[in-house]
Amino acid sequence: MTDLPEPLRSPVHVAPMAGGPSTPALVVAAARAGHFAQLAAGYRTPDDLAAQIAEVRTGTDRFGVNLFAPNPVPIDPADYERYRASLGVEGLPDQREDDDAWTDKVALLLDDPVPVVSFTFGLPDADLVWEFRKRETITMQSVTNRAEALAAAERGVDVLVVQGEAAGGHSAVLDPASAPVWEPLPDLVRAIRHAVELPVIAAGGIGSAADVEAVRMAGADAAMVGTLVLRTHEAGTGQTHRDALVDPVFDRTALTRAFTGRPARALVNRFVREHEDAPLGYPALHHLTRPIRTAAAAAGDAQSLHLWAGRSWRAAADAPLADVLEALLT
Repeated sequence: MTDLPEPLRSPVHVAPMAGGPSTPALVVAAARAGHFAQLAAGYRTPDDLAAQIAEVRTGTDRFGVNLFAPNPVPIDPADYERYRASLGVEGLPDQREDDDAWTDKVALLLDDPVPVVSFTFGLPDADLVWEFRKRETITMQSVTNRAEALAAAERGVDVLVVQGEAAGGHSAVLDPASAPVWEPLPDLVRAIRHAVELPVIAAGGIGSAADVEAVRMAGADAAMVGTLVLRTHEAGTGQTHRDALVDPVFDRTALTRAFTGRPARALVNRFVREHEDAPLGYPALHHLTRPIRTAAAAAGDAQSLHLWAGRSWRAAADAPLADVLEALLT
């Protein structure tokens, strides 16, 4: 078993959550409590990301940055138009494909290195991993099965984030056409531990100290939580999303492509139910539904909003981050 490198040596990590929840305040609070968190570069401009990095550095040098590695899922223009029409909203954007400013964000992190860089959705080239290593940046890769773990190890990454099917938000599955297979997270950790000699951080549906203990006993070096901290004081989660996590109207989660064209776990609301057959198509569908989601957040309309949530969403507490993380170690 290979130990986690510094600065990752903490039994609990906070997942990077794009779209607002992962604020500099959240990252700094985790570090000050002896844990580890990352900024989420996804959907941010390089300038915004640079500003967030600078803000975090005023409070800690123990942090990372998560990148969406390009792994596009092109959608046929005709399928795009059919889905756009099915949404019943005027003025939605024309089809747009992009790589989330990948080149510029990578350049930023190579020019001004941070302690840790992690990758989700796709695998970085081995040459890029080496460039980060030369700058003493630790690299992490999100994987969801044994084959992905082996592929990531071949690229030379330092640490694996093993994400189970119960995770909230986007699945890290490398092939979005194949939904993540349900398997108890401890079993998934054991399988990957037997296949790959890299440190493992287990993520997905962790909501209690017992969950942390289970994955640690299975061989994980640390546990990673995301949904559990969405209601913490330092998170940038919108109020409508915060309220939905404790609203009894929402009684289950499901994997859905409805909002972004990639499988993601969310509380089941009207939008999810009405678009169960949404096509694959990322990032085109992300851009398509963004105006709907932005308007829903502003109006407090939880039925049209992407309410990302893992299976343990009921455990999310309205409390300081340090208290929520400390409860996982008792």
